Amino acid sequence: MQQYRRFQKKVNRRKRRKRLFLFILLPILIVGLSATAYGSYLFAKAKSVVSSSFEEVENRNASPMRDRKIDPKKDNISVLFMGIDDNDNRNYGDSARTDALLLATLNEKDKSVKVVSIPRDSYVYIPERDRESKINHAHAYGGTKATIETVEHLFDVPVDYYVKLNFKAFIDIVDALGGIEFDVPYNMKEKDSKDKHNGIVLEKGVQTLDGEEALAVARTRKYDNDVERGKRQQQIIQAMVKEASSIGSVTKYGNLIEAVGDNMKTNLTFGEMLSFYDYGTQGTSIDVQTLNLEGEDSRQDGVYYYELDDESVDTITETLREHLELKNNEHPSELEEQ
Repeated sequence: MQQYRRFQKKVNRRKRRKRLFLFILLPILIVGLSATAYGSYLFAKAKSVVSSSFEEVENRNASPMRDRKIDPKKDNISVLFMGIDDNDNRNYGDSARTDALLLATLNEKDKSVKVVSIPRDSYVYIPERDRESKINHAHAYGGTKATIETVEHLFDVPVDYYVKLNFKAFIDIVDALGGIEFDVPYNMKEKDSKDKHNGIVLEKGVQTLDGEEALAVARTRKYDNDVERGKRQQQIIQAMVKEASSIGSVTKYGNLIEAVGDNMKTNLTFGEMLSFYDYGTQGTSIDVQTLNLEGEDSRQDGVYYYELDDESVDTITETLREHLELKNNEHPSELEEQ
């Protein structure tokens, strides 16, 4: 209760200014909790959901690139967001692939955020199998740990935390918001979450999308490519954040928390999530930079891959390392040799 009172005072002191940054879905459920008369109830409810969703990464207390466990209240950190290609029909479990990957770095000093979307078909080295393959295969090979290690190897930066959501969580969150307004870029026909062909039919233009429709727009690749797909996913998350931070959505926080429920796994504790609050209350704007990997379509033995441009990878790697303020000797290969 004492923790809640400190949180309440902090909200009041800053006059409840809510600036939610691009990628964080969970603080949508946390930052605004004290904006209502039933804030205490929601706070406890969110804490319960996060506690039940907590899952450490096997044999990994911290990234091998760190010489200690970091503290998001005072350290620069990174968070890997994973959208899992799984639903009640598929029920792939640990063998599911990642359908979306976003790596975010947070600089504690200037409260800035950088987010890079990683195309699901990117051809990369997967340490778990000591081979190159599509990055979305990493999760099927070795779950969360293998995916994290693959992203660390790709960008030469530590992955401190992860948040993993499946399709149902995404759908339920959008529906709990009452839908999101989005400019659909083209007429489209797509599968729904139950894999029904042409289960989703949309016309081009601005409209309100429900959860199933938003998921279809986020996932489709038939009409453009993986890079544009990544950009659409970032735009959809922005639309979700915009809707969740609106005054009219205050009463929906309870439903949002329930939407996460059993459909999320993370190694962030509730207390660590609360530390993100400061990123959302820094004046009238917040510095969020989205990064996109360049590359080109490729085929090997008839299989499609997205061949990443080495210069693009190097540029983003340098940007992320500088943002995390990593020292030159903080590299996975060097730490593994020690």
